[in-house]
Amino acid sequence: MDSIQLTQFSHGAGCGCKLSPAVLHEILSGVDRSESFPALLIGNDTKDDAAVMDLGDGTGIISTTDFFMPIVDDPRTFGRIAAANAISDVYAMGGEPLMAIAILGWPLGKIPESAATAVLDGGRSICSEANIPLAGGHSIDSPEPIFGLAVTGRVQLDRLKANAAAKPGDYLFLTKAVGVGMVTTAQKRGLVTDADLIAAVDSMQALNTIGSKLSQISAVHAMTDVTGFGLLGHLVEMCEGAHLTASIDVSAVPMLSNERLRHYHEKACVPGGSRRNWASYAQHVTSIDGFERDLLCDPQTSGGLLVSVGEEGVEQVVSLLKQEGLPHVPIGVMEEAQGSRSAAPLISFH
Repeated sequence: MDSIQLTQFSHGAGCGCKLSPAVLHEILSGVDRSESFPALLIGNDTKDDAAVMDLGDGTGIISTTDFFMPIVDDPRTFGRIAAANAISDVYAMGGEPLMAIAILGWPLGKIPESAATAVLDGGRSICSEANIPLAGGHSIDSPEPIFGLAVTGRVQLDRLKANAAAKPGDYLFLTKAVGVGMVTTAQKRGLVTDADLIAAVDSMQALNTIGSKLSQISAVHAMTDVTGFGLLGHLVEMCEGAHLTASIDVSAVPMLSNERLRHYHEKACVPGGSRRNWASYAQHVTSIDGFERDLLCDPQTSGGLLVSVGEEGVEQVVSLLKQEGLPHVPIGVMEEAQGSRSAAPLISFH
């Protein structure tokens, strides 16, 4: 098993495999959305993390799926990261996961079946940490290894946190450091330090259970998890959904290692997904370039939650994040749009 390097069998890695925002928009623009389902509270109209259906008893069922190709070489660790990433969507809605089923694609004849067993074991271990069963799944013979989950959750509707519900004056928090894409790119090129790789892997395996706790705070208006579109991409979606703009303090954005990330950036360890992301939403962002641009566009795999909090709840949120050992400094603020929304940028920096 030690000789298997899963990343050598895939053309992409983790959430960096995602289609760019621009390509996804083009695909979805051709989908017929004429059908109406009154009980569907959240579909794909606001590009939220999961779908939510009203059960009629004050609760909603959450449904989501996420899967990708290996971002690390170790099969069990890959399974853990992919599972944590998929379950995160439920926490981002303010809900609790109920169960998961596995999605597995495996290149038979190229990688031993024992490695697939290890992937599934890793996924099951994360499900156990989330206190849910991995209750089944589906597998296919595929050219590249793929793993993920379809997850079902439940949420009290008065605690539901959509990504489009931010309000003017809200403070923004990010619960995990960014830079995973740069670190894993440095790994592929043999430049990463052990400490940086361990930090990135630990971050990707960490469940976003904080979302369920944050949902109990009424001043928390909106949440979304930061994954393949990078911090800027997911913030653009939050701004579009709420018809607001955002001002970001780049120096306050938590990162895995300021000094080492800058070193990797100088060595051109920038994922291709960063460039695709910027090309997709640059028109919504005021001028930013170099390291800061690539960092904020960096595709995150199993990234943290981006949380929009009214001023009256900031102290309570900071206290909770401190208690959980998570980043707790506001990174920006949501603001009223000035002038025409079609002309003004959605995100600026201060």
